[in-house]
Amino acid sequence: MSVGLLGLLDDVTALAKVAAASIDDVAGQAAKAGLKAAGAVIDDAAVTPRYVTGFSADRELPIVWKIAVGSIRNKLLILLPAALALSFLAPWLITPLLMLGGAYLCYEGAEKVFEALFPHQAHAHEAEATSPAAADPKKLEEERVAGAIQTDFILSAEIMTIALAALPGLPFWEQALVLVIVAFGITAAVYGAVALIVKADDLGLALASKGRTGTSRALGRGILIAMPWVMQTLSIVGTAAMIWVGGGIVVHGLAEFGLTQIEHLIEAIAHGAEAMLPALGGFIEGLATILADLVLGLGLGLLLIPVAGKLIGPAWKAVRGLFRRQPAA
Repeated sequence: MSVGLLGLLDDVTALAKVAAASIDDVAGQAAKAGLKAAGAVIDDAAVTPRYVTGFSADRELPIVWKIAVGSIRNKLLILLPAALALSFLAPWLITPLLMLGGAYLCYEGAEKVFEALFPHQAHAHEAEATSPAAADPKKLEEERVAGAIQTDFILSAEIMTIALAALPGLPFWEQALVLVIVAFGITAAVYGAVALIVKADDLGLALASKGRTGTSRALGRGILIAMPWVMQTLSIVGTAAMIWVGGGIVVHGLAEFGLTQIEHLIEAIAHGAEAMLPALGGFIEGLATILADLVLGLGLGLLLIPVAGKLIGPAWKAVRGLFRRQPAA
């Protein structure tokens, strides 16, 4: 009996070790997949604060919370089952969909660059948000939240697809668990950062006006002065990250379909840069690769702007119209 008990304990210990190793592997895969989606994440954090602009301070965090809840619903109820079904039924579609998402990131980033260089009329969906029909604060808040969740859906789809593409060969249940961790982790990181950003002004104002010491009041004034620059920097970094990640996704996707010329060209440029500055080693090689992906992504995005205006814009308006239809009371 004692021998049997010892054997059972050995089995339990072995199973526990396997489970612990699996958990460590899942955590590592989740971290890897989350890092792959960094470009879309940074842009999400940069874009979301604009949805609380114009509301009273007491409504800012509730609005961010509503958007975060909508984001996690997007990821868990729609995108997670779709990603798992795609991985199980049609894994060959992952690369084309990833490239499509990468092209969208290039387009979205290039459009921001184009608007910064050549300001023109705002998008129709921005005009709708400030229209007389949305003058009621409650209705305006509902429309802003709905618009943010719709925008988040696209970024979340790209995040989940990037994460899925980083998990080749994993068992089905591990893929599901990693995607759940990525969904919660990225949502918490993005909207936690957004909450800090939108409340930073209030913190700075409180310190500047009610700080008990000169140091705290000076810190408050510094926060108030710095925040516009922080927001501008975050927006620039987010846009650059979108274009870089999108360009890299398209280049790697083309290579998987046998069109390796662009990828080899970028590798040659990176190796050449490393040879010119050998003291910086891998850093300069990585930087050259990022810049090459950024330039190619920007070029692709600029080419897609007229295409989007003719085709994607009307289709997106129709989809948004379906989302906004409400059942009769």
